[in-house]
Amino acid sequence: MKHGYLRSLILLFAFCGTAFASSAGPGIPADEAVKLLKDGNARYVAGQPTHPNLTSERRAETVKGGQHPFATIIGCSDSREPLELIFDQGVGDIFVIRVAGNVAGPDELASIEYGVGHLNTPVMLVLGHTACGAVTAAVQNAKLHGNLPFLINQIKPAVAKAKAWTPTASGEELIAKSIKANVWLTMENMFRKSSEVRELVKKGKLLVIGGLYDLESGKVEWLGAHPDQAKLLTAPAKAHVQMKPKHAPAPAAAPEAAPAKPEAADQGSMVAPAPAPPVESPAPAPAQAPHAAPAHQ
Repeated sequence: MKHGYLRSLILLFAFCGTAFASSAGPGIPADEAVKLLKDGNARYVAGQPTHPNLTSERRAETVKGGQHPFATIIGCSDSREPLELIFDQGVGDIFVIRVAGNVAGPDELASIEYGVGHLNTPVMLVLGHTACGAVTAAVQNAKLHGNLPFLINQIKPAVAKAKAWTPTASGEELIAKSIKANVWLTMENMFRKSSEVRELVKKGKLLVIGGLYDLESGKVEWLGAHPDQAKLLTAPAKAHVQMKPKHAPAPAAAPEAAPAKPEAADQGSMVAPAPAPPVESPAPAPAQAPHAAPAHQ
């Protein structure tokens, strides 16, 4: 009897723990969500991760009950920055958006709005990282191929901002400052180009913060809110404009045109001149009789 009672208590606590994990997103305060991220990163840095919510039961639960993440994170696609691992989280815990250079173009903004607006995550984290290759390419104005110029051009305003901060910066110093400026730039783009993000922040339903991940130590440096957040929330919204790459390929040559017909005398006129009336051909002259051959003398 006693063993049966203890077994029931254990099952009850296990069920409550699972239920809490699956419903952490909706209704959880932003500061508690940030604490979950900070505590998870601390475990990861210390080499003591707990690897929560990775069981078959957790997978089945999120399929049946849907996903309820407690944070939305946009980070770089760099393979050395696996977001679930560095925060020691599991299935359904965080809504992850990964793109080279952690930029916020139209697709990323749409994904962010899904996380904070549809899934109602109370925290939005923009995470840059040390030695970012995309930011380095923007700093060095590298010659790129394919579609990469379109992505890198989104980072170049951050490089300009870093140079404005420290005009003498160059090399590794400029790259490091540009990486941080790029985090602020992504946050700025979110505020300027997503009315949903702005409204959620204004209503106190969303906390937007930045961070920098150190590839070597595994530690996240927490940057907090954007220093100009209050101003950005009241600034006019801007539509996203796709920037033309600096090294855009030359346009294809137009096919050779057919020989032009003689143009009208007035070259500047936008109105085509009326066709000239047909010229009538002159009537043929009447044939003359052949001269008689001279008689032989």
